[in-house]
Formats: sequence, structure tokens, C-alpha cells
Amino acid sequence: MGRAWLGTVAADPDVELVGIVDLDLDAARAGAEHAGDPSIPVGTDLTVLAAETGAQAVLDITVPVAHHPVTLQALHAGLPVLGEKPAAQTVAEALSLAAAAEATGKLFMVSQSRRYNDQLVAFRQHVRGLGAIGGLGTRFAKAPHFGGFREQMDDVLLLDMAIHAFDSARYVLERDPVSVYCESWNPSWSWYRGDAAAAAVFAFEDDVRYVYDGSWCAPGAETSWNGDWRASGAAGTALWDGDHDPSSDLDGTAGTPSSAASVGHEIAGALTSFVHAVRSGETPDGEVHGNVMSLAMVEAAIASTRTGQRIVIDEVLERAHAEALAAERHDAVRDRLAAWGSVREALSASVPTP
Repeated sequence: MGRAWLGTVAADPDVELVGIVDLDLDAARAGAEHAGDPSIPVGTDLTVLAAETGAQAVLDITVPVAHHPVTLQALHAGLPVLGEKPAAQTVAEALSLAAAAEATGKLFMVSQSRRYNDQLVAFRQHVRGLGAIGGLGTRFAKAPHFGGFREQMDDVLLLDMAIHAFDSARYVLERDPVSVYCESWNPSWSWYRGDAAAAAVFAFEDDVRYVYDGSWCAPGAETSWNGDWRASGAAGTALWDGDHDPSSDLDGTAGTPSSAASVGHEIAGALTSFVHAVRSGETPDGEVHGNVMSLAMVEAAIASTRTGQRIVIDEVLERAHAEALAAERHDAVRDRLAAWGSVREALSASVPTP
């Protein structure tokens, strides 16, 4: 992903790469060479290199376990951050980062890159034409051999991939989750250490259901990387295969929803949105407060598969809030966390209107 981001930065005329930080200096130097300029400054300390280069923002493209310390360091250095998903390894860490963004007054945006897809935007437009929504479903089936950290992760499908579908479900339904029942497992042929398959039923606001059925070790007849989607409403059904334009059937009549503005494509779209937000002061889609609920869906699904019980999302948020308060070492961040009443309300207060 680091190399993918280097290419995206190079292609964007509104940004300039001024430095690369990595605990492994050889990896940083290799990144500079990959970017086409071996003279790009490199270092192992983000704060030091940012000061030396006059950096104005940070892209946090680290593994999930490093998201919290790296993003926190950047925010306290006075730098806005665009980070790879998930926002952090846990909801508690994500809440800490949301409070740190408040305390420092700096933007932390999560690159939930699969939201940056004009076909997904069009699918939401079709779903809006269905009237009252009863249910939304995603079927996901892929069989990638990544190697590296993913194949050693706990709950690899739910934490590293399903979060994209969960986040997109929130976007499409324009509602937030209330509870979930989930089961995950690892087929005997799986090459992952953690569970690579899962099935989850989420209850959303207004009694809408979202069903996710996914596997990362499903060779043959694979879906797209975005999955295969179906929404059912009072007026008809909307379909999207994840790779082509969506459609809707309104009781025998093809749906023709109004078009929406382009959001760009995946990480390039996220970068454009981030730059605009930094320059304009507007709250972007993916700002950490709005993104935490997608991670809460993941954490709740994992808790459900571990306990065999239905998990209430607000209970996950409140437990994470208590954990974040107990672990916080920065006074200003702890004060922001302590000032929150309902966590759900504190998160929704900063979410832009679609």
C-alpha cells in the first residue's frame, strides 16, 4: 500500500512528497527510489523529519497496529493526517484519535477508499428510489494469497476487508447500526491463521437489516472486490455486482435515479477529498468521528462470534470509551474524552450531511 500511495501522490498535482518515514531506513530509501527521486529525505522519526522538510500533512500508511501511535504523533505535531483504514486497531484507540483531533484542532481523515467509487454512489441513488428499505445484503467471495501480515492477523476477514462492506452499508442505507449477530470460521483449506470467513446480520436504525456473507478463501466463481449487493424496498429492488453500473427494478420498471457528482476513484479520490478539506476547512466524508462507527461494526461482529451472543453497538462504544479514558496519557485528549456524554452523539456531531 505504501507504494500504491507513492504512485497516487506522484499523480496528484496538488500534493508534493517531501519525506518518507519508516522504522527501516532501507525500506524508506527503497520507497524514495520507487517514487523516482532517491534524494527525497527519509528518516525514522516522523516529528523530526516533518519539521526538517516543512511538511504540511501526513499520510499514515502503516499496518493497523501502528495507526494509533503514528497518527497521534502527527496530530500532536500540528499536522493533519490521512490514514489507511481501519482508523486504529481497536474502537478505544479510534476514540482516542477522535478526541486527539478535537484537542489539537487538526483533521484526521480515514481513507475508507472503497467509498470513493461512482458506482457505489449510483447504487445509493437507486436505493433511495426504493421507498422504505427492508434489507440490504452483501455477498463477498475472493481467494487472494497476500503473504505478509494479513495471513497472520486475527479475524482477518472482519477486520481487514469486511470493514469496507460495513462502511459502504452505512453509506448506502444512510443509517447507523444498532446490533449484530455474527459467526466466523476458518475453512480447513484456509491459508490464513485467523478466521477467513464470516456471516453477520446487523440491525440498523428504523429496523432495517444488513446481511454480510463473506469469505477470503473462496476460490472459483469469485465476486468483485466490492462484493455483490442487493437492496430490497417497498417499491422494488436494487442490484450492484461491484464492478459495473448498478440497476433497480421498480415492480417491472427500470429505476432511473438522478445522477450524483463524481467522488473520484479509491485512494486517489480519498487524497483529493483530504486536500480539499485541509484547504477549505470543510468536514470530509471519512473524518474520524464519522468513521468510528464502521470500526465499531467490526469490533461488535468479532465480539459476537467470540461470545455467540447478539452484541449491541452502543455497549461496544461505551466500553471502548471507558478503555480509552483509562489508557489516555495526554491531559487535553483525556479532557475531551471525559467531556463526551453519549459516545454515539459525540461521534455524530461531527459527521457531514450527505
